[in-house]
Amino acid sequence: MTDRPILFSGPMVRALLAGTKTQTRRVLSAPKWSTGPADMELCDDGIDAIARISGCFAKVNLGFAVGDRLYVREAWRSHAAYDDISPAAMGGDEAILYVADDAHQTWGYPAITKLGRFRQGMHMPRWASRLTIAVSEVRVQRLQDIGEEDAIAEGCAPLGSEFLIPGQYLYSDPSKPRTAISATSAYESLWNQINEARGYGWDANPWIVAVSFTVEHRNIDEARP
Repeated sequence: MTDRPILFSGPMVRALLAGTKTQTRRVLSAPKWSTGPADMELCDDGIDAIARISGCFAKVNLGFAVGDRLYVREAWRSHAAYDDISPAAMGGDEAILYVADDAHQTWGYPAITKLGRFRQGMHMPRWASRLTIAVSEVRVQRLQDIGEEDAIAEGCAPLGSEFLIPGQYLYSDPSKPRTAISATSAYESLWNQINEARGYGWDANPWIVAVSFTVEHRNIDEARP
């Protein structure tokens, strides 16, 4: 069992808070000497995954294991008085505002009267995290193998007769749909928002790690071991 951080976007944080997201998929990291995840042929889909790339075999690090605890990192702000202080230099008593909160409420701290600068989630200290994930299952599969049930677990919740595309409403282009006719097609749009520009779009169908988990609404150092 390992404690480590995991980064989520604002829409995904809101889905975690709402209880509509209990899975996440991440591109499988290929060995550095390979051409990339999309070109791998997986020989063993267990925890100790083995990939064949250009006739060579290599163990693939999945990055997750059952029993891991992950503290969620997300975009944040503090009081403007701390703008010149690095996250590592903060003592843990600073008020935190979570950018994903539509109402801009703090989490257990006094209200922030003067907002500080925007800080990327990758720089969030462990003590500032408010969500803890406990990994319950790890699978390796091709991206397009996702089914409707798993797509819903990714946060593509039903909205009337269709399914929500998380974060789609943030687009300035009103021609982009907010919903899709199936959870899988909604997830395709969500995936491409995050990964297409990196070369891992839906059509590339890369190998991915599918992680199932439970969520606790508390800091990892306060969560159940």
